[in-house]
Amino acid sequence: MVAGRHCFGRVHTCLSGVEADMASDGLLAVPDWSVSRDDEDDRDDQDSEDGQVDELPAPVIPVHPDTCVLPSATLHAFTVLDDVLITLAQGPTQWKVQVFERPCPGEDPRPGGQIGEVELSTCTPPAGSLGEPTAPRFLPVLCCASPPGSRAPHGHPWGSGGVMLEGPLFGLLFGSDASLLESPVILCGLPDGQLCCVVLKTLVTSRSAPGDPKALVKILHHLEEPVIFIGALRTELPSEDVEDAYCDCLVALGHHGRALAIKASWDEAGHLVPELREYSLPGPVLCAARGRGGHVYHSTPSDLCVVDLAQESSPWDLTQRDRAPGGLPSLLCPASLSACSVVTLSVSSRAPEGGAELLALSAKGRLMTCSLDPHSETPHPTRVTSANAGQKIKELLSGIGTVSERVSSLKKAVDQRDKALTCLNEAMNVSCALLSSREGPRPISCTISTSWSRLQLQDMLTATCLLENSSGFSLDRGWALCIQVLRSSQALDLDSAVSAITYTIPVDQLGPGGQREVTLPLGPGEDGALDLPVTVSCALFYSLREVVGGALALTDPFKDPPSNECTPDVLPEQEGVCLPLSEHTVDMLQGLRFPGLAAPHTQALGPLSPARDPVHTFLGTCCGPVSQPAGPASLRAKYLPPSVATIKVSAELLRATLGDSHAGVSLCCATLQWLLAENAAADIVRAQALSSVQGVAPDGTDVHLIIREVAVTDLCPAGPIQAMEIQVESSSLANMCRAHHAIVGRLQRLVTEQAARGSSPPDLRLQYLHQIQANHETLLREVQTLRDRLCTEDEASSCTTAQRLLQVYRQLRSPSLLLL
Repeated sequence: MVAGRHCFGRVHTCLSGVEADMASDGLLAVPDWSVSRDDEDDRDDQDSEDGQVDELPAPVIPVHPDTCVLPSATLHAFTVLDDVLITLAQGPTQWKVQVFERPCPGEDPRPGGQIGEVELSTCTPPAGSLGEPTAPRFLPVLCCASPPGSRAPHGHPWGSGGVMLEGPLFGLLFGSDASLLESPVILCGLPDGQLCCVVLKTLVTSRSAPGDPKALVKILHHLEEPVIFIGALRTELPSEDVEDAYCDCLVALGHHGRALAIKASWDEAGHLVPELREYSLPGPVLCAARGRGGHVYHSTPSDLCVVDLAQESSPWDLTQRDRAPGGLPSLLCPASLSACSVVTLSVSSRAPEGGAELLALSAKGRLMTCSLDPHSETPHPTRVTSANAGQKIKELLSGIGTVSERVSSLKKAVDQRDKALTCLNEAMNVSCALLSSREGPRPISCTISTSWSRLQLQDMLTATCLLENSSGFSLDRGWALCIQVLRSSQALDLDSAVSAITYTIPVDQLGPGGQREVTLPLGPGEDGALDLPVTVSCALFYSLREVVGGALALTDPFKDPPSNECTPDVLPEQEGVCLPLSEHTVDMLQGLRFPGLAAPHTQALGPLSPARDPVHTFLGTCCGPVSQPAGPASLRAKYLPPSVATIKVSAELLRATLGDSHAGVSLCCATLQWLLAENAAADIVRAQALSSVQGVAPDGTDVHLIIREVAVTDLCPAGPIQAMEIQVESSSLANMCRAHHAIVGRLQRLVTEQAARGSSPPDLRLQYLHQIQANHETLLREVQTLRDRLCTEDEASSCTTAQRLLQVYRQLRSPSLLLL
């Protein structure tokens, strides 16, 4: 008897109901079967007074704490074989079979000592709190199989959990070693579906001669579902001269209805081979038991069924078998016994010859007996009346309608899952094509370009994303194009907070060779400001929940819905697959506009300043010209010189980069065209062959780009080096810094590409370079000193410090260094 952790109670047994106060947390206890006669007489008197004299009271079996044998919370199954106690416990990572000496009656109930132990190879149980294994949802099953030479355990072959197998079947299953040793074998059915066996004598002797513990365990089969029952049957009628008929078929049954039968048979060459058959029975199976005559009883939530594996079926068995002589049936047809939700089942040994008596415990606590008499006379069919015939027809039509509705529902579920699998296969092909083409042209690409357009009476910088499918696959349901726009409130401040906006556009039916274009605004915002640079990233996203979630959510309406705690979450947390396509940075050079260069038929889009209300514009025109506002930006542009930054680049480096693409124009013009190659006005700049141009920033301030050719002396001992000087001027310090940052980024990529090609710079004067480096370090230290002084000086003194700080910054923005 298995009782709970430190919890002992009484078991009341009756034919009308069951009341129990027991737990099942792992204590193995031996109950006291002695019952006081006086207590029974007192209960008889009490029942007589209550008027309940038609039923005998149930005997009360007390379970005392002193009867505890193994106080282990990890114990989940046990069996007794002769003088040994066999247990199956759950370890941190594996199931463990332990063998103890069986305690004798009247002695100390604790076992004499452990005489064997082995760990089974199985999956890791789910971990509980603090790394402890949690109780499994399904308990393991233990059964002892003995060879013909051994005696029946305790003389109870049907009730002790032990079976005796025929010699040929025993040898085929467990090998010649077990047959020669005449050793019983421990069969273990695990919740993960494994059917393992351990030879008992080998396990006991392994303590004196240790070896590989894995060699002691043999996996017979894998049901791929929790094992509910292991047993053995006699499927053939014994000969008249045979006194003891042993079992000739081993049976295992899984929770979802998968049944396994193994029997010794002969092949065409006359060799003894195991015959193995798998069957599918109604599920889920709650419990099972074996009976005489090759019968197996199993319970489901809706019925109690019996199947017959014997050669000769009983008259009340409705199964039809198609088998070879001496073999196993090719199909098992369960016969209903009209009982549902039986959670525990036992076959009584008191049944008459050829019959069966079942003791069943229902889920509601009803303890029932079911007697099956195969020799009862079959009643003659009664005369069918019109009322009975009509009722029969109604029942048949109702059953046909129910089956048809269920078939339609299952067909719909199968179609949806097939469609989901097809979509998953297509998504896998697309993913493999994109991930395997990191270098070179990609089968699916996304090109990003920028331009200015007029939207809602305002000039707007827009990004156009062109998705092209050059692969042989289609982007169907579940695919979406995700565009993320990442901008910073202060683009040049590394510590500033960033904000990102993600646009998700479904991609439906984009076949091979198809294109999809998406245009989205980048700014300016309502305040008229556009902080550059802005990073635009494109990626393909495949939603697993959209494609697979509906197919997995389909359930059979005619079956009980699974409990929430047992439903596995098969979808990952991110709910999809993301495949990056491209990334593009929109900087100040791409955001500049050049209204003075526009052709007559493509004049400026409109006013370069933020749009005004038409009513205010009309009233301002009627009132005549007014003085311009004297804001900080206008005052700086009027009274202060523009902010300037210069960069010098080797002419040889630029020629190597530009190549023949800008032949026919001067290097100054080619350099300006290269800097503005991603701007919408690049064609106009290229057509007019300009070396300097004045553009307008998104906020309306001017930005002037000047390219001139200079000679750098004192750097190379061989003579002056021809270089291109790129100069940026703007009345806005922020816009000048943004344009300078964009130019530096392009030059960094240029130098990196040339270095990868193996080009080397000319000989330089290192002393001159060291002097330039020292001058820059001096200026940087002065900047730090001036910034610290601004925090402590008063307003009058800080004005002079700020002017000096601007002068130092101007010197740092125009270095004497040259990019080679």
